[in-house]
Amino acid sequence: MKQQDKGKLKRSIIQSLKSFYRAFPILIGVLLLIGLFQFFMPKELLVKLFQKNPIIDSLIGAGLGSILAGNPITSYILGGELLKQGISLIAITAFLVSWVTVGIVQLPAESMLLGKKFAITRNILSFFFAIIAAIITVLVVNII
Repeated sequence: MKQQDKGKLKRSIIQSLKSFYRAFPILIGVLLLIGLFQFFMPKELLVKLFQKNPIIDSLIGAGLGSILAGNPITSYILGGELLKQGISLIAITAFLVSWVTVGIVQLPAESMLLGKKFAITRNILSFFFAIIAAIITVLVVNII
């Protein structure tokens, strides 16, 4: 590796570490807020919200998932538990897809790091695609 390339690599690493250092407190705050939302929104309350109407349930599911936010690993467990409690597959799918892809709680941090326009556009598109994914998933499952 050339000396000039090593210098560029070193500067890039230093810049990346500085960016991470500036973003770290915001990321910790976002994680704490997500934990609070998950604590204050128990599964029993979720069961009462859904009306057994596919359109309304997918909107409610995507809306709640957008607000609560979570990670993919725990979504499998949560999805199974919600299914056992009688919540429709379309509601669960919309909830989980938006739970992982949309992040109202993370929006301030995402806006700061990636730009306001990008963050808002990404979240709006992710919300609608979560509903579309839920509808397609239920259609495919019913065909199979």
